[in-house]
Amino acid sequence: MNNTDDRIASALDEDDRAFLASLDEGRGLFTQVGDVLAGPLSGWAKLIFGVAFVLGIALIYFVYRFFTAPGFEESVWWGMVTLAALMMQGFIKEWLYARMNMLSILREVKRLQLQVSMLDKR
Repeated sequence: MNNTDDRIASALDEDDRAFLASLDEGRGLFTQVGDVLAGPLSGWAKLIFGVAFVLGIALIYFVYRFFTAPGFEESVWWGMVTLAALMMQGFIKEWLYARMNMLSILREVKRLQLQVSMLDKR
């Protein structure tokens, strides 16, 4: 620890230490997804989650049609549709994971703000 860390640790009282300890608990994937679905953009996140679910079911159907297509042209068509659906699914998941990452960073910034404000009071 450096000098700043020592000063922050000494400035904390017992309640603050308990609060910061609760923030340090390991947060699993499902907890973070729950935070996204309950955060400030929860309506959009729920809509996108629903679209991702429907798109996943459609993707299974597209793959089935690709492998059961009678002709080469139909097989190419369903292959392109499958690739397009895979790309859409990837973009949706990228957006959800970016939201999870942003909320995680925001949580750490708030934690640092709390520590600095408590240090400033002392």
